[in-house]
Amino acid sequence: MPSTPHIFPAVPSSATADRKPRGAAAGHRISPKGLQTKAHIVDVALQLAMHNGLESLSIGGLAEATQMSKSGVFAHFGSREELQISVIREYHHRFEQEVFYPALHAERGLPRLRALFDHWMKRTTIELDSGCIYISGAIEFHDNIGPVRNALVESVSIWHAAMRRTINQCKELDDLRPDADENQILSEIHALILVLHYEARFLRSPGAMQRALTGFDNILWRYGAPASAKN
Repeated sequence: MPSTPHIFPAVPSSATADRKPRGAAAGHRISPKGLQTKAHIVDVALQLAMHNGLESLSIGGLAEATQMSKSGVFAHFGSREELQISVIREYHHRFEQEVFYPALHAERGLPRLRALFDHWMKRTTIELDSGCIYISGAIEFHDNIGPVRNALVESVSIWHAAMRRTINQCKELDDLRPDADENQILSEIHALILVLHYEARFLRSPGAMQRALTGFDNILWRYGAPASAKN
């Protein structure tokens, strides 16, 4: 796996800091079994959160789902809030692996922007059967100030920054008009994903996927790359 480049800044993922049992902060040795157990708990919690939302998570409910004791789950997280944050960071980690890093193999500029959108769309099609934590979390925590909301905002801000930098690269390489507003382009691309979730998952509207792809081409055409948009 390539190292995290500057256009894709990372937050600590559950693959690193968040997979440490609570005793790790006090300098205790972390057993491989302990790491494996926590990773399993986070994986189960992530699946539950994707289907039912972050607010559905509880130490007791997760203990039942993993066939562990409440004290066993609590020992790895200490609180429901820590559990939710671990799930957000795991989701972010997987988002990086499936969307960000594969796009690095594409050439800078429009090819990389297309790759980001294509991988984002691919992940979205999978999530239509479950749910997107970024979308459901925005509804659950839109006015719930605190560490969980902060973790969600940080994760979303990171991939927004990656998209924004890639859009700016397109402008620098004359793939898009130099006067194009990168924030406006980002907003329109993000809107395609949100509409896709609504149309395909909620309304079950035929052709939603193709409309999203066409919408992306239309964005490229309107912002100065009609020839490239057809490639």
